[in-house]
Amino acid sequence: MPADAATRAGAILEIDLGAVVANWRLLAAKAAPAACAAVVKADGYGLGAIPVAQALLAAGCGRFFVATLDEGIVLRAALGPAPEIAVFNGPLPGSAAEFVAAELIPVLNEPGQIAAWTALAGPKPRPMLHVDTGLARLGLSQAQFADCLPCIAAIGARTLISHLACSETPVHPLNGRQRTRFLAVKQRLPHLEASLAASSGIFLGPEFHFDLVRPGAALYGVNPCPGRRNPMRPTVRLGAKIVQLRKIDRGESVGYGAAHIMDGPGLLATAAIGYADGWPRSLSHRGCGWLAGKRVKLLGRVSMDLATFDVTAAPPAELYPGNMIELIGEHYGVDDAAADAGTIGYDILTALGARYHRVYRDAPA
Repeated sequence: MPADAATRAGAILEIDLGAVVANWRLLAAKAAPAACAAVVKADGYGLGAIPVAQALLAAGCGRFFVATLDEGIVLRAALGPAPEIAVFNGPLPGSAAEFVAAELIPVLNEPGQIAAWTALAGPKPRPMLHVDTGLARLGLSQAQFADCLPCIAAIGARTLISHLACSETPVHPLNGRQRTRFLAVKQRLPHLEASLAASSGIFLGPEFHFDLVRPGAALYGVNPCPGRRNPMRPTVRLGAKIVQLRKIDRGESVGYGAAHIMDGPGLLATAAIGYADGWPRSLSHRGCGWLAGKRVKLLGRVSMDLATFDVTAAPPAELYPGNMIELIGEHYGVDDAAADAGTIGYDILTALGARYHRVYRDAPA
């Protein structure tokens, strides 16, 4: 008989939807009385936008954010007409009518998007308006806002949003400056719902919550308070199967470029995970795994499909092809992997590849 998917897979990614829901509830309680949406862009930060959003919708979350029109169309088809779905990037030229067809809320970021939405005939969702207060990425600049103010009333906007640049650093002075700038814009449009805080911004305090918060990474277990205890539950476990074991002598090289030279004899385990699976090449010489509760060092370079670990000190009973080396789990979390890779937890999660066999643990009813 053919092997099942878990048996065929070289690596297995477990996703705890119950933990995602618990994280959303924690953030919603912290932000109350502000409403709490969920950002599920980038395929739910790599965890799967549809199963994540379905679990959150069942738990009472009725507002979602994605980045692109295509993400919104797919999510609308999966969730049905009930929840609100907003698209951060807004309508690219020629795409405004598709927002109406899919009942998606555009976030209008620049004068051209405002003009295109105003010109669109017929009934349409009330848009959100994005003003830039210091990130210099998306959103109307202060000058553009002043120029567009006479026509903003015509678009029937329902929400005013901006985005913090330094919310992970609570003492950064830009946080206060952005809030002040946001308040100044809000005073010009007092009838609009206001939203400034994403994940880390929620932890800056109630004065940053306004009417709506938009957590993303914190939902998926990334620490929104770097340098402090992570208040969020971990949501993923990743394990890669051992493909081959080999003894190696002192002085022999390991991997491409002979980048690691053994300083003594040892035992290596080659595991079925590489940068094509989203396991960063920057973890070369720096990353690790865990086997039977013992840390096993990653040796040499991460290659496209494989990574090699020093299992010399691992329990012999655990050393066989098909056994799993834990790469993300209770011993080594998403933020730990990010630190070793010289990146951030967002990057680790959103890179999680399509070759993993995915196992979803359902959210509680």
